[in-house]
Amino acid sequence: MGLDWVDAFNWKEIFTISMVLFAVIDIVGSVPIIVDLRNKLGHIQSEKASIVAMFIMIVFLFVGEEILKLIGIDASSFAVAGSFVLFFLALEMILGIRLYKEDSPSTASIVPIAFPLIAGAGTMTTLLSLRAEYEKINIIIAIIINVVVVYAVLKSSAKIEKILGNNGLGVIRKVFGVILLAIAVKLFASNVKQLFA
Repeated sequence: MGLDWVDAFNWKEIFTISMVLFAVIDIVGSVPIIVDLRNKLGHIQSEKASIVAMFIMIVFLFVGEEILKLIGIDASSFAVAGSFVLFFLALEMILGIRLYKEDSPSTASIVPIAFPLIAGAGTMTTLLSLRAEYEKINIIIAIIINVVVVYAVLKSSAKIEKILGNNGLGVIRKVFGVILLAIAVKLFASNVKQLFA
């Protein structure tokens, strides 16, 4: 089992998955919401929010496919559906429009920060879509990398907002939106053929 995991380990996959999750989680784009919460309540439980978000994502990565089997959906179908979700998330980021977004949380506790701000519907869908394409070990490592980034952003959200400003945040969102759009197209192309095979 251990050797299988070592063989499956791939830095290129980890980098790609990390970029996808970073774009979907969009923690940098959420900085204004986080700053607003910090101003209102004085404190955000960064450690707990990050750990709980990581736990939710890893559990869903493993249990999610079992849920799919239970309701009779194959991974390729879900990956194609996930590619549409990523496509629309990317459009939101690139065009600055609001197709779908959870309500801004009103209190800074584990629930609104860890879920749905970090591990929201888009993240859950993305994880299952990625599972159809990549090895689980690489996805887990990419989740951990993203959680470390999320924790750093939560801890220094006020500084990030001051350094980047609204224009800087906007540029970052658009760049990752384009990356996400390209990944959505690749995910669709590589899985849609299997549906008609």
